[in-house]
Amino acid sequence: MTMQPQIQEMIDKFHRKMEKDPNVKKEIEPLVKTINIDLGSEAYSMKLKNAQIYDFTPVLLQEADITLITTPENLQALIDGTLRPMRAFVMKKIQIKGKIDDLMFLKKFF
Repeated sequence: MTMQPQIQEMIDKFHRKMEKDPNVKKEIEPLVKTINIDLGSEAYSMKLKNAQIYDFTPVLLQEADITLITTPENLQALIDGTLRPMRAFVMKKIQIKGKIDDLMFLKKFF
């Protein structure tokens, strides 16, 4: 099972939110971030700029501002809402390299 469709759906949800809410878009527009998602058996990266996520690819970037490390199962649980982000972090079901503040800030836009 690959997580690519679920991650793409999250990106699409993010873009819909940016289109619907100009205040949210204005808040996130200044951010420029590179993001890696390392699932062990699969890996993805993306870039955020001008309130758009682009370059979503199945490879890790050499250097990323934020790297999320977990398993496909834990990522699916986070997406489904059966695993809460802070609980996952405290229980070490996810690891974050980079500023956790960046990740928590971005989380509210999905």
